[in-house]
Amino acid sequence: MNLFDLAYIEAELERTNREIEQDGFWNNLEYAQKVMREKKGMEDTLAEYHGLDKSLNDVAELIELAEMEEEAGASAEDLELMVTEIQELFAASKEHLEEMRLRTLLTGKYDHNNAIVSIHAGTGGVDAMDWAEMLLRMYTRWCDKKGYSVKMLDLQDDTEAGIKSATFLVEGDNVYGYLKNEKGVHRLVRISPFNSAGKRQTSFAQLDVTPELDDDISVEIDPEDLRIDTYRSSGAGGQHVNKTDSAIRITHLPTNIVVTCQNERSQHQNKDMAMKILKARLTELAEQEHKENLKELKGDYSMNTWGSQIRSYVFQPYTMVKDHRTGAETANVQAVMDGDIDYFINEKLKFKEE
Repeated sequence: MNLFDLAYIEAELERTNREIEQDGFWNNLEYAQKVMREKKGMEDTLAEYHGLDKSLNDVAELIELAEMEEEAGASAEDLELMVTEIQELFAASKEHLEEMRLRTLLTGKYDHNNAIVSIHAGTGGVDAMDWAEMLLRMYTRWCDKKGYSVKMLDLQDDTEAGIKSATFLVEGDNVYGYLKNEKGVHRLVRISPFNSAGKRQTSFAQLDVTPELDDDISVEIDPEDLRIDTYRSSGAGGQHVNKTDSAIRITHLPTNIVVTCQNERSQHQNKDMAMKILKARLTELAEQEHKENLKELKGDYSMNTWGSQIRSYVFQPYTMVKDHRTGAETANVQAVMDGDIDYFINEKLKFKEE
């Protein structure tokens, strides 16, 4: 869907409304919910466009009014107030237009899908596990700011501090398109709170982002290629944690990719979700490797995203967050850790455009 093709969006919305009015539309609840989400997305896009159009018209009218006031002999103070109002409204409209323009760059096959995000502690011991938990907080806060919902699928706590890994589903418009470029290794430099000597410590964590595939996409995986293990759920929750062996670990033997799920209500639901994650990862990997089917995937892809870090977060001796792909950087580390990462996401989108 082209964000600025209003005629197309209006026609699709009209067609969707007719479909919703058909008898039996709600018989397939999952499909109906998908259509309703698409309908809301189109309605939001149209409302956003018309809102921006109104703001720009308001700017034009204010400029015309200011010119009339100047000709009528208005005071310099009154004119200055009007100019300030015009500048503020124009700046807000310009920023909004840029946000809309950036969304036109989300042209990938799965960019409009939900995203499955996994965070894994890397080298650095306890510091790395603490860093993984800090990243989990950063991304969940970003999701909150964007109005996206987060569903935790798997969380492996460490006994001392932080987390060993976490996997969660992010639901919302264009989630995968925004988060896909966050995939890679994130590096932390700080004075370690776990080091009694107060030495500077470098820690690493890996972020993996996969699109959630629609249920109507068929993915064939040979059962002989899978090893499925059950184990006891662990992690946050105390007495509310399911004590049965309901957690699931699935290993895809040809690629050594491992997925786990423990936060669903039953072993069956955990297995279904783990298979969904595995299918999404293998499908994405097959496309990246230009393979026609999953059977062609051979080799150890368990650490496929490890390598040079994409971004560094420096807490001491100075403060800086720098993306090594685009050169984008900021000194406001705390804001970034509180979820203000749109700057880096947008710069990477624009970097691809260039």
